[in-house]
Amino acid sequence: MTLIEALQEQLALHNLPLERFREIVGRLFAAGIVIREEDGVEQRLYDDARRIEACLHDYFQLAGFRLEHNLKGEFFRLYAPGAEVPGMPEDGLEPVPGLRARLSPDFVAAALALRFQYQQGLSEGGNRLTDAGEVLTRFEELSATLQTQLKRALPPTNVERQRLLNDLKRHRLIRLAANFSMDDEDALLAIRPTILGIISDDMLEAALESEPLPLGAASDDEPAGVPAAMEEQEESIEGNIE
Repeated sequence: MTLIEALQEQLALHNLPLERFREIVGRLFAAGIVIREEDGVEQRLYDDARRIEACLHDYFQLAGFRLEHNLKGEFFRLYAPGAEVPGMPEDGLEPVPGLRARLSPDFVAAALALRFQYQQGLSEGGNRLTDAGEVLTRFEELSATLQTQLKRALPPTNVERQRLLNDLKRHRLIRLAANFSMDDEDALLAIRPTILGIISDDMLEAALESEPLPLGAASDDEPAGVPAAMEEQEESIEGNIE
């Protein structure tokens, strides 16, 4: 029996066609995550993925990938070979550079700031913490956290800032209301628990403890205001995002 015949046999037990399996796998390879709460399409993908979870694990494991299923957050996240997965042992495989996401320094800094805010929200609880495990914050609070904790400012223009928010949303790290506006001081954004899957406690601690370059000074490789250890954090985060 060939591998594809064995797979089709398993899929038949769950009344799921091979085309649907390919659709789920394609979404995970393309986005790195399938989260039930995102929309109707992704909700159905997640529900079908749960039905064939064992098949998906075996399929990805053959290629050295790791598939994590977060039951509480209702999402699947796919990690490339060699990725540093928070809370999980190393897989012992060599990283594949071509599989790493290409993230901007602004994205990395914002993700670290969001991870800091998420930890604060968990500690404080109250109205900031939702039943879905999200932490609510304001855009201004994100900006303030970047300044105070990472000595880094948001991108200077609204176009660049909106692009950054779109990237964070695309990687399922935040959720924005349909009427969200950066100009509305009361508008909230939700930091999703998925942030825990790409930035570990050690990574956050290393970023917060690193010495920033003086504002206005820069080396050949680092823009002004970027923590000295940011490059290392960028490589780690890139390895954890498809």
